[in-house]
Amino acid sequence: MTNADKKIRALQENIERVIKGKPEAVRLTITTLLARGHLLIEDVPGIGKTTLAHSLARSLDCGFRRIQFTSDLLPSDILGVTIYNQQSQAFEFKPGPIFANIILADEINRTTPKTQSSLLEAMNDIQVSVDSHTYPLPKPFMVIATQNPLEYHGTYPLPESQLDRFMMRIRVGYPDPSDEKVILTTQRLFQPAGDLKPVLTAGEVLDLQNAVDHVRMDEGLVDYLLALTAATRNSEILGLGVSPRGAMALHKAAQAYAFVNGRAYCIPDDLKRLAPLVFAHRVIVNTRLETYGRRGEDAERILQDLVSQVPVPL
Repeated sequence: MTNADKKIRALQENIERVIKGKPEAVRLTITTLLARGHLLIEDVPGIGKTTLAHSLARSLDCGFRRIQFTSDLLPSDILGVTIYNQQSQAFEFKPGPIFANIILADEINRTTPKTQSSLLEAMNDIQVSVDSHTYPLPKPFMVIATQNPLEYHGTYPLPESQLDRFMMRIRVGYPDPSDEKVILTTQRLFQPAGDLKPVLTAGEVLDLQNAVDHVRMDEGLVDYLLALTAATRNSEILGLGVSPRGAMALHKAAQAYAFVNGRAYCIPDDLKRLAPLVFAHRVIVNTRLETYGRRGEDAERILQDLVSQVPVPL
């Protein structure tokens, strides 16, 4: 076992001290982190979305800020504000909570589109611009957003430009009865992630991210990735296919997924496993085929069918 494998295993085991019975959700969260991506967790309330994000943040010796998104939240509440200092007789910028390594955007779809859009530059360029000045954000930088299904009251759908900034969208799902019993009998704290200790430093996370860049993807797999992308654009069921940004996201996510699983090379199963998670929130299902309130699940099911139809390279 390499040193990198030991670090990844230590991180996963630390998170799984709190998140019981969901090893794949934890693995996908770590994959997104090492791929320098952002993660959207969509599920019903009380399923552990916030706890998963908090557990990752507590496992890293990095800056962490939680932003509770509400209908009255303003962009300045996230980015910061410039105020006039009477003593120095000059304007000073007071950074907002976005200036941290791990950002938990809790219930992101409960705020207005104007406030949602304030995250676009930060998630894309790892910087924010306020009053004609640009301020870099710390590295590593990751936004983990949670959202409730759109049929819940008081939610605003995320625009396509915002969704496209997230590398993956996952669901945690209900725990198995045996795992739920463990949760009920052992986790008596209001915030069970509060007792976790960091197992990785910011520098170690950056080193792992750099190592992911060297994971090999053969030319045949790149062609397979492009075929999967083309299938979304040519499908009559989808009104909007995957953009080049989405294809790049799948490429990087596959490298990180292989790395998390202890390999220095990608295999077709990496792309098959991740394509629905990376592509589903980037496509639009034709309205006449969409089940009311189930757009995300419809897209994932359609993409799973498309993936099964594209020939796998030998």
